[in-house]
Amino acid sequence: MNWVEEFLVVLVYSKRTQWTIGLGIASFVVILAAGDYFAGHLSLQGVFAPMSDAVREAVLGRYDKAAWSSLGAFLVLAFKCYRKDRKRLLTL
Repeated sequence: MNWVEEFLVVLVYSKRTQWTIGLGIASFVVILAAGDYFAGHLSLQGVFAPMSDAVREAVLGRYDKAAWSSLGAFLVLAFKCYRKDRKRLLTL
């Protein structure tokens, strides 16, 4: 069996792996959208007004890191689920 075929067969039958990949992509998009929304509505008043752009960039950077971390964690979990399901499916 070709390794690409093996990968696809296990991926098709592994619902946990599919769910973790889907949740990883969804969490990445949601976190980035939330960061864009909250940073876009961030405005400082008074003497702190000139710092608004710097604070906005810092907030966007943190949301960006959180989104990538979430995606990475879900992909690691998907890899673990894939290995477990591969072992279960191919050693019948």
